[in-house]
Amino acid sequence: MMTEGEQWQPLVVLPTAYDVAPTPQGLSDLIGNGLDVDGLLTEHRALLFKGFDITRDTLDGAIDLFLPNRAAYTHGNTPRSNLGGNIYTSTEYPADQSISMHNELSYASAWPSRLLFYCEQPAETGGATPLADAANWLQLIDPEVRDAFAGGLRYAQNLHGGRGLGKSWQQTFETDNRDEVEAFLAEGRSSWTWTSTGLRVTQERAATTHHPVTGEEVWFNQVDQWHPAGLPEDVRTIMTQMFTEADLPQSVTFRDGSPIPAEYVLHVREMGWKQAYDIDWETSNLALVDNVLAAHARRPYTGERRVLVAMSA
Repeated sequence: MMTEGEQWQPLVVLPTAYDVAPTPQGLSDLIGNGLDVDGLLTEHRALLFKGFDITRDTLDGAIDLFLPNRAAYTHGNTPRSNLGGNIYTSTEYPADQSISMHNELSYASAWPSRLLFYCEQPAETGGATPLADAANWLQLIDPEVRDAFAGGLRYAQNLHGGRGLGKSWQQTFETDNRDEVEAFLAEGRSSWTWTSTGLRVTQERAATTHHPVTGEEVWFNQVDQWHPAGLPEDVRTIMTQMFTEADLPQSVTFRDGSPIPAEYVLHVREMGWKQAYDIDWETSNLALVDNVLAAHARRPYTGERRVLVAMSA
């Protein structure tokens, strides 16, 4: 655990530090010669590989070094494009908006253990990917707020069938087969109802989890991204005018169905940003992230930005 005032940061891996070539082959040699990626990732929470000249053409090989079993973004709730081979664009929200700190798919029954980000094109200005120590995030949250979340959360989604706001159920589950969707939801202990407009899904989840290796308890949910208090004011106004609370595309309450105070949500979000470390992207950088021990976010940006992501179970 960090001491007060200490700034967590990922481990930066440079070819010069390991006497390998500054090339994709150099990265392959580094991993092949026994770099303890698993141990370093658990210790440091995230690893930033710089100077290996990874291109879009060599990205597949680089991903295979770190993620031998790539996972699909099934049940993902944010807009992104699948580029093939389970490589995705990072979340396609408007460039002038921040994406708050979160662990990928932490609202779901299963989540990726690792994420690998790749910078194909950095933004003209801004566009950093902040990371945060998720165990430290939990400790920064006021004890009263932590205690309020001890009973867990209930997430609700209203997914349209092709026309509506946000992702359709077909996009969310990457299939148009209802039987496949139901099997996936049943395995994840979710509840669902097919409606006249699409699919309603509810899930009861814990607000924290423990890392399978270190045993550390971490803040692990997406309460501020599912709660109306986490929306920009103009968006929140529009959403409350368009939908009843029960019909919102996504929402969250405490597990017993009672409302979560807005001030709790805003406090959680603020603590997520409090000790964020910004990855200021350069072309060809790779960031390997332990998805339980480290949360991630996005800063606003200008110009074109293209950061890709792959994940593994």
